[in-house]
Amino acid sequence: MQEEARKQAGVAREYSNDEIIVYWEPQICIHSANCLVMSPQTFDAGRRPWVDLEGASADEVADAVMSCPSGALHFKRLDGGEEEVVSSQPKIYARPDGPLWIRGAVRIVDGDGRLIREDSRLALCRCGESANKPFCDNTHRRIGFRTS
Repeated sequence: MQEEARKQAGVAREYSNDEIIVYWEPQICIHSANCLVMSPQTFDAGRRPWVDLEGASADEVADAVMSCPSGALHFKRLDGGEEEVVSSQPKIYARPDGPLWIRGAVRIVDGDGRLIREDSRLALCRCGESANKPFCDNTHRRIGFRTS
């Protein structure tokens, strides 16, 4: 994954301090709230701006960002800290009654071979009803999708 990819359309916001930059792409956020749970002092959906990097260490922020299953959050360390480790071997996890979580270096292309997305964490629709295909938008919850 290249740094320039974070600069393309789709990155709605960048939040930064001297140690870390957090990139947020709301169009692929599935609102798992993992970031809110992992670092509530940093991520607070009721606050504007909803990301405040002064409340936690860069390591804590990076850990919370890495808990984002959809890849809507990413980070870049400015302090020399550890960047996201991306496996070259993708793994796919079928979430019970939910999306496919993909971890590792992945390129999604359409039927004509055009790149849709290149990322290290994705949540893909499995119910077939997402309005944001191929990405999950949590419609599976609304429609009562079941995998068994």
